[in-house]
Amino acid sequence: MNSVREACTDTKHEYDQCFNCWFAEKFLNGDPCTDLFKHSAKAIKKEIPIEGLEFMGHGKEKTESSS
Repeated sequence: MNSVREACTDTKHEYDQCFNCWFAEKFLNGDPCTDLFKHSAKAIKKEIPIEGLEFMGHGKEKTESSS
């Protein structure tokens, strides 16, 4: 699909190609670091128990009620 302005069509096509490549090769394959993160978090939780320390995990935020 062309851009809304002729002068931007080449740039839009370059971006579309780059995005489609990223989407197909990276996004659809998931996060390659998830398993490594889980393994590392498990080791940390096991080896460094600190009283009062709450391990929240990847992509989680602390809620105000848990403070």
